[in-house]
Amino acid sequence: MTTTSTPSADLQTPAVLSPLRLTVLRFGYLVMGLGLAVVKWPELARSGSWGLEEGTIQCMLVALSVLALLGLRYPVRMLPVLLFEVGWKLLWLGLVALPLWARGDLVGETRTQAAEILWVVIVIATVPWDHVVARFVTAPGDSWFHRRR
Repeated sequence: MTTTSTPSADLQTPAVLSPLRLTVLRFGYLVMGLGLAVVKWPELARSGSWGLEEGTIQCMLVALSVLALLGLRYPVRMLPVLLFEVGWKLLWLGLVALPLWARGDLVGETRTQAAEILWVVIVIATVPWDHVVARFVTAPGDSWFHRRR
């Protein structure tokens, strides 16, 4: 008789990354968390003057910076934070900045924002993508479409 592990057991098993890869991953969290902390935390002092949209964005980014800094302690467990960061920035670059750049209209604040968002390449370079695929995309025994009988 063969035994198979359950999907939940597979996903609960701690991932093993080399010390070097963990250090590189922590660097990604440091760049993201420290960058947001330096820019966004001082803006909390002027929170009374925010509108709805700006206040929401500022608070979300401060919370994201705290989660990124938590990733320094728990780099593998906090990987979804880096994936969120990469995801929203690549979407913004592809859907907002790229069309403007192609038309020659990437100017002013949008150009400044694009330059700031391009820092995401550092985070992209620190993510252990093979591990992400193995753990989140092709987890052993995990099936979205078929139930075990």
